[in-house]
Amino acid sequence: MGSDFKTIPIIDISPLVAKIDDPKLATSNDVMEVVRQLDEACKEAGFFYVKGHGVPDSMIKEVREITRSFFALPTEEKLKIKMTPKTAYRGYQKVGENITKGKPDMHEAIDCYRPILPGQYGDLAKPLEGNNLWPETPSHFKALMEDYLSLVKDISRKIMRGIALALGAPVDAFEGDCAGDVFWVLRLIGYPVSTDIPDSERTDTGCGAHTDYGLLTLVNQDDEIQALEVQNRSGEWVYAVPLPGTFVCNIGDMLKVWSNGIYEPTLHRVTNKTPFYRVSVAYFYESNFDACIEPVECCKHKTGGVAKYDNIVYGEHLVKKVQNNFVKGRY
Repeated sequence: MGSDFKTIPIIDISPLVAKIDDPKLATSNDVMEVVRQLDEACKEAGFFYVKGHGVPDSMIKEVREITRSFFALPTEEKLKIKMTPKTAYRGYQKVGENITKGKPDMHEAIDCYRPILPGQYGDLAKPLEGNNLWPETPSHFKALMEDYLSLVKDISRKIMRGIALALGAPVDAFEGDCAGDVFWVLRLIGYPVSTDIPDSERTDTGCGAHTDYGLLTLVNQDDEIQALEVQNRSGEWVYAVPLPGTFVCNIGDMLKVWSNGIYEPTLHRVTNKTPFYRVSVAYFYESNFDACIEPVECCKHKTGGVAKYDNIVYGEHLVKKVQNNFVKGRY
């Protein structure tokens, strides 16, 4: 799937944001034009920008700037919320501790997950049971991020409603057993200038080529630093050039299975070759943690009537990935 795209499409989702929750307006002409564009973007690139999303530009920028201010703190201050298996893989990780396909990534990050109560999902979620480790400095860090999370969760839900219509499913198709009680992941990521990393530790990649695990990702990236790359069908890497006021969106592994391959996630990576420290805040809108994702009938009907993928429990998929994403022995 996919194509030899050279640029990533830009979609004004303002009609969808305004109308998709109103049964009388959800299939109006302007909403269905957005749905058509979502369908085309998911098939052709697996990536798209959204504007007209309604999240204030001031908040988008503030989220990046408060993240930047945390990464500018002394290392000992950042390590007060150090991520380990004992913190349920939540918290801060230093440059090189995250790995992709066995290779250290040249970024530092704070990893956050939707809080999970002890026993909430039985043994399935035990490694991730717990609450997030928010920095104490700046003092309003947690409050800002929780407000932001509420907004991007709602925007993601609305985009997924549009994607449901694009696949020929009911508008609320994702809001039951699949994603009626969505899990989420938030990664606050800093990509240092490469010359600031010791030669002995440096690799050539800020984040190695990968696909995302869930349904939909919204990326809030620095306005002027070109670093996120997306691979087209010919194997060429295309920059997701920063466009102020937009989110870069991409689809993930769970949507591939649900749609029976009609939509497939696209490999992407980050290479910060600029002389500037780069910040990116990625929000991952996932399925229910304990959801068993399988190809749905309306999508199987469009793809030969046979399921192309085995069923997959999202939480198992996530835990396996998380437990293999970090350099062992550095905790």
